[in-house]
Amino acid sequence: QVQLVESGGGLVQAGGSLRLSCAVAGRTFGINNMGWFRQAPGKQREFVAAIIWSGGGTSTADSVKGRFTISRDNAKNTVYLQMNSLKPEDTAAYYCAAQRRGALGWAREYDYWGQGTQVTVSS
Repeated sequence: QVQLVESGGGLVQAGGSLRLSCAVAGRTFGINNMGWFRQAPGKQREFVAAIIWSGGGTSTADSVKGRFTISRDNAKNTVYLQMNSLKPEDTAAYYCAAQRRGALGWAREYDYWGQGTQVTVSS
């Protein structure tokens, strides 16, 4: 099993920044990709960003491109999501996910999920 624990969410004003962290533990052998998704009330889970664990290649949703950056620290087994220039529409629960293989932007192709951390952006 793989355990994912998110942290770093909170309440921030529009234009502010937050950094989310996702600590990865357990049987991580075979995990190749990590992703961040978000889900606002009444909406479907939405892809935000993903990173290839070994090579560091990334993919970012158009809605956050230029504002959000995904990165990882292999030594700490941690994935980060740096969120800048936050907007009220970024308000959602943010989830970290781990994948052996599959399409980076498809939530159903991820194998493990964290519990989520709430991000609220006030206008």
